[in-house]
Amino acid sequence: MNNAWFNCGAGVAGDMVLGALVDAGADPLFIADVLGHLDVDDYALTFEGTQRCGIASTQAIVAVHDHGHGHDHRHWRDIRDLINSSAIPDAIKHRSLSVFEHLAVVESRIHGVTVDDVEFHEVGSTDAIVDIVGVCAALASLDIEHISCGPIAVGHGLVTAAHGALPNPAPAVAHLLADNRVPVVGLDDDRELSTPTGVALMVALAESFGPMPTMTPTAVGYGAGSRDRPGRANVVSVLIGEAPEQTVVENQGQKVTLFETNVDDISGEIVAHTISRLLDIGAHDAWATPIIMKKGRPAFTLHVLCEQARADRIADVLVRETGTLGLRGSTIDRWPQQRAESVVIVEGHEIRVKINDNRVKIEFDDAARAAQALGVPVRTIIERAQNSVS
Repeated sequence: MNNAWFNCGAGVAGDMVLGALVDAGADPLFIADVLGHLDVDDYALTFEGTQRCGIASTQAIVAVHDHGHGHDHRHWRDIRDLINSSAIPDAIKHRSLSVFEHLAVVESRIHGVTVDDVEFHEVGSTDAIVDIVGVCAALASLDIEHISCGPIAVGHGLVTAAHGALPNPAPAVAHLLADNRVPVVGLDDDRELSTPTGVALMVALAESFGPMPTMTPTAVGYGAGSRDRPGRANVVSVLIGEAPEQTVVENQGQKVTLFETNVDDISGEIVAHTISRLLDIGAHDAWATPIIMKKGRPAFTLHVLCEQARADRIADVLVRETGTLGLRGSTIDRWPQQRAESVVIVEGHEIRVKINDNRVKIEFDDAARAAQALGVPVRTIIERAQNSVS
């Protein structure tokens, strides 16, 4: 299988990611053919060789003729319909929708509107649509199955956007990073190093963030930003490689912390609330086991699995929510299996899906909301979502 690992240590933007993939060998003609299936015109996409701090790289340039009306403003539902109604391959369609879905969710929170009513400005314009769908087409061209990313660089100060001067990183970028717990590196630079489009691509498509995974590199590409900044190569780099064959249990697992505590004086409602809080603040998993304690008292053991870096915060919430007088903990190995996340549309409702080599897992809460809205059994929605993936 082919892996792609992105280095966004100088920042990330949609055109930089696209340029990096073409520089690594993605077929520009295939990308153009995919984009040709969208009902979007009045643009020209070109790829030009350039240099950034002496590094040969590729710059993706989207020239848009706006007829003097400025950027197109599109609602999320319009972009969703635009992509869904096109004849582009399903895998590219699903990845593209997932990127815009992540953007729509954070924009709805920032502006206090429903997800469907989110109006994209910069990220709804033609060049952003070309960047996002173009990147997903480039990944398909290279047969990339798994994507990962290093820490993402951000600047400081203020940036100019459609709504005026905004904090840097921009609110959409900040929410995407925080909601998905993406590691970041702050640079002493008051420019917009990472854009909402670039960050959304990484958040929606990358399965993990951190060091480059074990693989045999086969290609490398550099995607140039619009400026050649002295002292720092303004590029996104990507390494393409072949992943080794892996068993379910690899030689070295991921070290995680397991906390446990026994409680016999709280209600089931508090147990459920505590589990929800632990998951909200980044626990890998949390669950409860019914037990019998001394004197035959019914009780629960609360278990929570988390990254070692989050152990202090997880422990604090577990103690505060339950009132327990003590915890026990251990360090164990964890072997999470690789999986991809996507979004499918069932009668106008977005259903999140997790996919790996062995199964397709439908996000039950999404299916339940759609079933209630449509007045059909939830199993019907799950079946339709699974059929959309296959």
